[in-house]
Amino acid sequence: MKHIRNFCIIAHIDHGKSTLADRLLEFTGTLTGRQMQEQVLDDMDLERERGITIKSHAIQMEYEHEGDVYTLNLIDTPGHVDFSYEVSRSIASCDGALLIVDASQGIEAQTISNLYLALDHDLVIIPVLNKMDLASAMPEEVSDQIVDLTTCRREEIIHASGKTGYGIDLILDAIVERIPPPSGEEEAPLQALIFDSVFNSYRGVIAYFRVFNGAVRKGDKVKFVATGKEYIAEEVGVLKLEKAPRDKIAAGNVGYIISGIKEAREVKVGDTITHTERPCSEAIKGFEDVKPMVYAGIYPVDTDDFEELRTSIEKLHLNDASLVYEPESSAALGFGFRCGFLGMLHMEIIQERLEREFDMTVITTVPNVSYHIRTTKGSLLIVNNPSELPAVNLIDTIEEPFIIAQIITKSEYIGAILKLCIDKRGVIRNQVYLTSDRVELTFEMPLAEIVFDFYDRLKSVSRGYASFDYHTSGYKPADLVKLDILLNSESVDALSALIHRSNSYEFGRKICEKLRKLIPRQQYDIVIQASIGAKIIARETIKAFRKDVTAKCYGGDITRKRKLLEKQKKGKKRMRQIANVEVPQSAFLAVLKLDE
Repeated sequence: MKHIRNFCIIAHIDHGKSTLADRLLEFTGTLTGRQMQEQVLDDMDLERERGITIKSHAIQMEYEHEGDVYTLNLIDTPGHVDFSYEVSRSIASCDGALLIVDASQGIEAQTISNLYLALDHDLVIIPVLNKMDLASAMPEEVSDQIVDLTTCRREEIIHASGKTGYGIDLILDAIVERIPPPSGEEEAPLQALIFDSVFNSYRGVIAYFRVFNGAVRKGDKVKFVATGKEYIAEEVGVLKLEKAPRDKIAAGNVGYIISGIKEAREVKVGDTITHTERPCSEAIKGFEDVKPMVYAGIYPVDTDDFEELRTSIEKLHLNDASLVYEPESSAALGFGFRCGFLGMLHMEIIQERLEREFDMTVITTVPNVSYHIRTTKGSLLIVNNPSELPAVNLIDTIEEPFIIAQIITKSEYIGAILKLCIDKRGVIRNQVYLTSDRVELTFEMPLAEIVFDFYDRLKSVSRGYASFDYHTSGYKPADLVKLDILLNSESVDALSALIHRSNSYEFGRKICEKLRKLIPRQQYDIVIQASIGAKIIARETIKAFRKDVTAKCYGGDITRKRKLLEKQKKGKKRMRQIANVEVPQSAFLAVLKLDE
């Protein structure tokens, strides 16, 4: 066990984490030249295009140091805030972490939040200054930031470049020398932590785990503590680029288990694996069910494709157990699904994967968060869809989720960011200068306010310099109202929204104006209204086409003309009563981009 090292990499998006991992694999000879490619651990097309890690990966390397061969387990972590629970489980499986900071950009918000996660788990931190080959690198300045943040000594910071391979040998030496070997007893009852799982259509669910105590052998009968299910370990092994079967995985090591599980929801990240005959006395702490933060309706463009959409979402769920979905129907859009996502990026990725992998063109309704409704009878309702809201006379209070947001930016953009956050009902809690021109702002604000366009607007007011990270802080009562959009007095349920009373008039007016531009003109007037209960707060009218029926009435009395126009008026009135207003797909998307 003393020759095993388990470590992860902590970095903000685009600080060179995947490139550095490539160099480590290349330097240790884990990959042949033929297997080598850019971002080798990011195997999804989406990950490569966007340059982000969506699913975490694990890989084992062999490294010779002072005559001894060491086994290094790299447990890769996603960098984005939406996947912070996955990150926390990966960190719990490690004994040390590489803290990678871009020498040209300095420390960013997600680096700090993941670093605190690592320090909570008592990991040894090895600071690495990456991208030293860039002309814009500022090693002295960024080193000062790292020293302030981690209280390490300046000489402990390793200078490296993932692109050129400079400093990779120093990083590997530091992993062996500074990170402690794993502790644990091979003779104790089995206790292993699941930090990730993937679905294989031939083998079922493959769970990745780290063994803390005991050992798991091929053919053992194992139990998953949180779900209470029991299985036979058909295959266990270690994770090279391909899976390498082994007879047993002992304490301290990282591996995978295949036991013919067909349901993705039966394997939960953070669960503990133990033996059925000789179970461990307690499960590994920190397990929680992943809760979706953002909800939206996903509907097929053509209602005939509903069954196809169901199949596609079921297949997606196999690879992504954090996606939650249930069928729902809407008067405007027909049959579809109410889906729960970890955050806005997660929602975008699911939507894009549906289009790419399953050729499904879908309409996504306005995203909203989960609300707690306390009724006048004293019961608590959890509402994920504004249309499920009970009648106003039954509601005592509505509570909405709040977050603590950390924004790191250059000091020149503080004014614009403060204005943006205060517009979004944010309250500033703290302001700390990290260096003379970089400041960390801490806000408390409602989660619903960042769901729409907050991230895009933050990037534009700070010219791309601000980095953003958040964690939830609980529910608080708020003065929220349900805003309905009516077309010719008919409510369009897919456009309903729960919104703060102070923003409702502005929001209602903007939606009505936007819909007036997007809904095509008809033979009759279309009235668009925004209402709160029975009170109309905004109105727009789409005027009818006028058919020139009086063209043939030249000469003669004016009454002939009037008679024809009255006849047309009656026809239009009858048409309006029986006709349905078609809402184009662009109208549902427009609500997300009201400020453009």
